[in-house]
Amino acid sequence: MDPEIVQAMVGVLEAKDFSTAAHTWRVVLYTRALAEAAGLDDALIHRLTYAAALHDVGKIDVPDEILQKPGPLTPGEFEVMQTHTIRGHERLLAMGEDDPLLLSLVRHHHERWDGTGYPDRLRGDNIPIGPRFFSVIDSFDALTSVRPYRAEIGPDAAERAIDELATLSGTKYCAQAVALFTNLYRRGGLGWILDHFNDTCPVPEYTQLGSLHSTRDPSHATKEKYTLKL
Repeated sequence: MDPEIVQAMVGVLEAKDFSTAAHTWRVVLYTRALAEAAGLDDALIHRLTYAAALHDVGKIDVPDEILQKPGPLTPGEFEVMQTHTIRGHERLLAMGEDDPLLLSLVRHHHERWDGTGYPDRLRGDNIPIGPRFFSVIDSFDALTSVRPYRAEIGPDAAERAIDELATLSGTKYCAQAVALFTNLYRRGGLGWILDHFNDTCPVPEYTQLGSLHSTRDPSHATKEKYTLKL
């Protein structure tokens, strides 16, 4: 997919809900860091970057009053929110997208290892490997970033998130994915991303930052100082 189209679609998401857009860029960075740690080749990392950036593209079609609701969703509202996986998948197909990695991650990143996820209730190894690993990243960021219904961030939130991933390993999440992500976090490979947009953590010279362009002071990663060029 043309990078300008990806940027434009993420821009539409940002216009609808900035917290969704900030989440998008963080999970892109987590994805690239994890892919590098796993030793994937550059071409595959590039495809995963696009997939991570567009994983929530279906939220473009979710009503603002649901997407931006400052409290818990009702059962009916949650059903509408769940449709973002199908809406995103259908939107990409209508655009002529045919990369199976991208399409599967957009559609299946909310499947669960035990088969109780959505939209297709895939189970275990039937979940494609991309969304299988990405669901860990997606959940970790959701548990450690500001949302309309939660303001807890920082190291304490991260520790609780890691504990939750461990608790749900083998049920909600693929155990291998949890182990790889947790190991990378414990080795200090993800802390700077955790603080992205918060002016609290220096940015290291990781190779996955090759396309991260500074517009001001290179010592910190913030929403004002950096834009991620795909």
